[in-house]
Amino acid sequence: MSFVTANLPTEDLHQSAKILIARKRILTFIAPLIVLAYFVYIFFSFDIMGLAQSIRLENAATLVSDSYSYKTVVERNNRRKAISVAVEGERKGTYDASNYPAWVNVGDDTASITLDDGGTVEIIGDIVRYDVPEFGMIEATQNRTDGVTLNLDTTDLPDWISYSKTRVTISTDVARVSLTKARTEVFVYDFGWELFFFTLDSPYAGHSLSEIAFGPRLDPARSNLAGAWSDFWNNGIWRHGETAWALFETILMAFLGTFGAAIVALPLAFIAAKNFAPFIAVRLLARRLFDFLRGVDGLIWTILLSRAFGPGPMTGALAMLFTDTGTFGKLFSEALENVDSKQIEGVASTGAKPMQRYRFGVIPQIVPVLLSQVLYMLESNTRSATIIGAITGGGIGLLLTQAMITQKDWEEVTYYIILIVLLVMAMDTLSGWLRRKLIKGDEGGGH
Repeated sequence: MSFVTANLPTEDLHQSAKILIARKRILTFIAPLIVLAYFVYIFFSFDIMGLAQSIRLENAATLVSDSYSYKTVVERNNRRKAISVAVEGERKGTYDASNYPAWVNVGDDTASITLDDGGTVEIIGDIVRYDVPEFGMIEATQNRTDGVTLNLDTTDLPDWISYSKTRVTISTDVARVSLTKARTEVFVYDFGWELFFFTLDSPYAGHSLSEIAFGPRLDPARSNLAGAWSDFWNNGIWRHGETAWALFETILMAFLGTFGAAIVALPLAFIAAKNFAPFIAVRLLARRLFDFLRGVDGLIWTILLSRAFGPGPMTGALAMLFTDTGTFGKLFSEALENVDSKQIEGVASTGAKPMQRYRFGVIPQIVPVLLSQVLYMLESNTRSATIIGAITGGGIGLLLTQAMITQKDWEEVTYYIILIVLLVMAMDTLSGWLRRKLIKGDEGGGH
């Protein structure tokens, strides 16, 4: 009880308590109403109902299946009347007549495909027939005069058949058949990431690890291990070598941007700290500079610098350096304002010069805070470098963007996302280890 309330009459205390309780009750009632009103506003302003109606679950299912499976494409060029069989339509994944998959039989302008669910697809010139289990035969034909025709009632088609005069698409759980004037395509799904190790033009494709390691030489010009490593590293579809270099570029951008910003921000922080900068104008100027640098988002810096210096990893590193300089400047200056002046006075009593006072009286006090902030920002920038790299044309972000743009290489998108997550986890582990070693010291060591 305070001195003021102790001298109030009992009636006044009771009245004050009632008013306080009433206010809290009103607040308890109003706060949920405000939150509810906010959610109602979001519901209508963001058109949640319209968004729900625009959801296409079949597209989501296709996207998910593409992330962990691959498609073998049996294609007939309807103009050249030539049939090819390829994994994901890749040139380096194209089968020749000697090694077609067992479930496809290619003849003279014909192809017969046997599916896992018992269905069959036949390509006979300009006609494609799909015998769907528990539905029946679907026959589509294309010609120059009538376009694409279908043997079904086109006014009453199931939702897994899309039809127009220029295209018909039949999508089931195991395959997708598409017919246009230009081409006939049959996409057959299978589990896994096909050709992840070797493309079909490699002599090591289709051979097991034991055959490569201990079997006879498969390529007369190279040893099995050296040749297999070279073909894996230079895989034309998965591009493992380019991916490894892109990961290195991503780490380099994050490292240069983070530590470059820390080096620039530390001396500027002394100018912005009250206890080290006697001139108010200089201090305010430094703080406004920090506000400006961190007030402009890193992506905006990326676009501006790309315009000025062109794309590349260094542009992304500079964008992070600019933003992080503003962040570090504010954090470092606040840390400097909280240092213990007695340690500085103790160093000064030994006759130390100003720079020596900073070195031995100030820096040891703020090093734990500085290192903790820098290492945390390094973790964060490892993630940010992915997005920045997509804009500046460097790092794993560029490969991720390229794979997404094609709208067909979703298994590669999954591969890159997994690598990004593993990279972030590795950086988190590394920064945690460094934080323990540099800040807390080696707890298992001697005194």
